[in-house]
Amino acid sequence: MLSKKGIDSIPTLIKELYSIVDSLEEHFPDKKFTPDGHLVGSIGEVLVAYHYNLELLKSSYETHDAITKDGKMVQIKATQGNTIGIRSNPDYLIVIKILPDGNFEEYYNGIGDLAWNECGKMQKNGQRSISLSKLRKLMNKMDKTMIKKCL
Repeated sequence: MLSKKGIDSIPTLIKELYSIVDSLEEHFPDKKFTPDGHLVGSIGEVLVAYHYNLELLKSSYETHDAITKDGKMVQIKATQGNTIGIRSNPDYLIVIKILPDGNFEEYYNGIGDLAWNECGKMQKNGQRSISLSKLRKLMNKMDKTMIKKCL
């Protein structure tokens, strides 16, 4: 169960995390210590699930991360960069960028096919990538008669 207290603590914890990253990079100037991977993905999943009123599925559920109250399957992608990678075509897709202050910005919230069809070729890591700018353009030009957003 996601609690408001837990969600409200995320900005403070992310600021602390970045403080640690800054200290590490100060001590080791030739290395980058950017939080990424599972950490960013899990933070994104709990943020989106809470703010969009989704129920999270068990970790490692194939293709999707959450389900809406009316049964729509949703994949959640979070990044701190400018691209995301997708392994398979989700029913619905929500993409956010986690900001250093612990807040987030939505870049895509819509039908998975639309984003999947615009992704690049499959890479060696089993993912197809797409830029946040392309996702935002897709979301902005979705036909108004389409069901534009998951929520």
